[in-house]
Amino acid sequence: MILSSRLLVTLFLGLFLLLPSLASAQNFPAKPIKLIVPFSAGGPNDIIARVVGQRMSELCGQPVLIDNRGGQGGVLGTDAVAKSPPDGYTVAISSAGALAISASMEKVAYDTLTDLTPVTLVAIVPEMLVVAANVPAKDAGELIALARAQPGKLNFASTGAGSLPHLAGELFKLTARIDIVHVPYRGAAPAVNDLLGQQVQMAFLDLPALLPQVKAGALRPIAVGSAERAPTAPDVPTTAEAGFPDLRIVNWYGMVAPKGTPQEIIAALHGLVTKAMADPAVKEKLAAQGATLIGDEPEHFRQFIADETKKWAKVIKDAGVETGK
Repeated sequence: MILSSRLLVTLFLGLFLLLPSLASAQNFPAKPIKLIVPFSAGGPNDIIARVVGQRMSELCGQPVLIDNRGGQGGVLGTDAVAKSPPDGYTVAISSAGALAISASMEKVAYDTLTDLTPVTLVAIVPEMLVVAANVPAKDAGELIALARAQPGKLNFASTGAGSLPHLAGELFKLTARIDIVHVPYRGAAPAVNDLLGQQVQMAFLDLPALLPQVKAGALRPIAVGSAERAPTAPDVPTTAEAGFPDLRIVNWYGMVAPKGTPQEIIAALHGLVTKAMADPAVKEKLAAQGATLIGDEPEHFRQFIADETKKWAKVIKDAGVETGK
């Protein structure tokens, strides 16, 4: 009898402690949500966050305020979320670099899977391999043959050391067994300018950054790194079709919240953002940017981050990429 009384007291106490978080989740959001974008305005990360954030605001009746905090390849803005109160009112849509690559390249102040709570994988954007107009290669086979005939003579552009385009090039080197030289740039725009100027011979970059020049015939597409052909570039084969099934390379953007955010709030955020992503207008706007919306469950996204972290850490090690550690 005493044991039963103690058990009832414990159950009631647990329920009492749970009630505030349940009430909070039912009322969420009760004030504006700050959505940090860890890059400057105008880039793919910013565009995705603004389109999704606008629809979230319309659905929940609260402002979703975009806060651009660029720096250190997305690390600074992502770290700001890790240090924010765990109440669901400060979140980020961050990138593969800040969530799965940076920790293998340099010392960062947060651990993605312990200091942040995954909400959902928002979108993936294929990386496209292109060559400059003066490169005499029309497909992957010809490009690899050209590189093997001139080891160390051809180079590839990236958006910076340790960026996804850099590691995409390193994975290409490893997979195709070729020797090409990395040339880092400060972002996609200067890299594309030098491709157009034929100062560099090739690059893996986010498809939206290359598509206008590809459609204009100024750059020649070789392959896309997604599992299926990109709807915005249906004539370009995938890397698997080009003979390299292991050369799957996509950039991706996911929503994360601070560690300790109550699961009820994470569930409310997940429901809000995935409902926004399901809107046909949102899908259409982001499809035009080459993005495919995902919207998986938090635990699936957590495992996805872990797998991507392991994948790129191995590429960094196998390629002998110099790190800042």
